[in-house]
Amino acid sequence: MKVKVVAKDIGISPQKVCLVVDMVRGKKVDEALAILSFVPRPAAKALFKVIKSAAANAENNFQMSPADLKIVDIFANKGHTLKRFRPQSRGRISPILKRSSHITVFVEEEK
Repeated sequence: MKVKVVAKDIGISPQKVCLVVDMVRGKKVDEALAILSFVPRPAAKALFKVIKSAAANAENNFQMSPADLKIVDIFANKGHTLKRFRPQSRGRISPILKRSSHITVFVEEEK
């Protein structure tokens, strides 16, 4: 049985999150957490929390062993975009797009 966890509106763009997501795709949960603890990116900290939450949900709600859990599917989708504007020369403006992302993790027991 797959356990799904979604973290919504993480204040990091999906392009930056996907760089870290690719490091842990298909790995065991313990191995993924060990990798993420040494990655010096803000996205790694957010991803660490999501994977740890997925492991805790699987253990508490579905009585799965945390040592046997594997990340089956993981991806980062586009969230909402805050639109701000910065004044430029000659009375013009330029947009500032503050992007966010939704991180989805599926974990399952290895057979």
